[in-house]
Formats: sequence, structure tokens, C-alpha cells
Amino acid sequence: MTDAQKRFCEEYVLDFNATRAYKTAYPNCKKKDTARRLGSRLMTKEDITNYIQELLNESRERNKVTQDMIIKELSNIAFFNIKNIYKEDGSLKKVTELDDETARAISSVKTIQRAGAMKLEINPNGKDKEIPIEHIPEQTIEIKANDKKGALELLGKHLGMFKDKVEIEQNKPFEISIKVIKNGSWNNRKTR
Repeated sequence: MTDAQKRFCEEYVLDFNATRAYKTAYPNCKKKDTARRLGSRLMTKEDITNYIQELLNESRERNKVTQDMIIKELSNIAFFNIKNIYKEDGSLKKVTELDDETARAISSVKTIQRAGAMKLEINPNGKDKEIPIEHIPEQTIEIKANDKKGALELLGKHLGMFKDKVEIEQNKPFEISIKVIKNGSWNNRKTR
């Protein structure tokens, strides 16, 4: 395997984009179509796919990320219940009071504090004075959860819930018409 091919593999495992990986490994390739075609061709070579698999295995081992961990994290996001961020009296829990599953489903918490209401005491000698009416400042808290819909879609795909339908019918001997139905539209392909 050449150095450029190794570089292609190393770039490919970053985002699984063969076109971008090819353009990075072979900087003289300027056309996207050429990079797409040649990147796809490299992906058919056994030594390339073996090296990519080796790099992926090393990454999994190094990062200790398992499929179960990813499914658990997606489940936390997908099944996040907003009630879990409130106490029985209706007040919001502190972030430190949230259970781990709920905390993982939240992407950000933004707290905006403003001073409480004030009244102005006007002094004729020129020394006006602000006197607080309330001692507790107002708080506005904005909580943003991770993408529930995206997590549910990924879990559904993992479970095989969202599969394309394929209909095959034979029109003539040795000719098959394949109709691929994907997201409500279909393409008609003939093969021999």
C-alpha cells in the first residue's frame, strides 16, 4: 500500500467521505467527480478496506466506545421526559440534582439573571439613592434538549424499522425490473 493510500484510509475514517479523503490524500486531484470516482475505486480494494477496518478497530479500542454505549445515549435523548427536570413543588431542579440519564439528554442550560425591581429615592441635595424592592433577583432559565426526533430515527434504523421496499417483477426471460421505493418516490431499474 502506498503512503497516499494509507493517508486516504486515515482521512476516510474521520467522516466516511471517500471523495474528501481522496482529495486530501491526492492534492493534485482538483475535480470533485474525479475524486468521487477514484475514491470509490479505492474502496473496492481489499487491502484498503482491511486497513480501514484495522483503523476503526484501533479507534474503538482506544476510545472504549461500544455499540451498547451509543444505543444507551440515544435512548436517553429519545425518551427524555421534561417532568424529570422539575421538583414536586413545580420548581426547577439544579443541574447537580438531575439524574445522569436526564442530564445527558440536555444540551444546554442558560440562566439569565436580572436585578430585582428598584425604586428611586430622590434627594433634593443631589444624592439620589436606589432602594431594592425585592431582595430576590428575577431568573429566566432556558433549557435546550438534544434532538429527540433524530435520536428516535437513529434508534429506529438500528432496529430495522425504516427499510426501503424493493419490488421485483420478471418481464422477459433474463430481464428483471426492479422498483426501489424510498421515501414515497421510486426509481425503475432494469438489469440482466
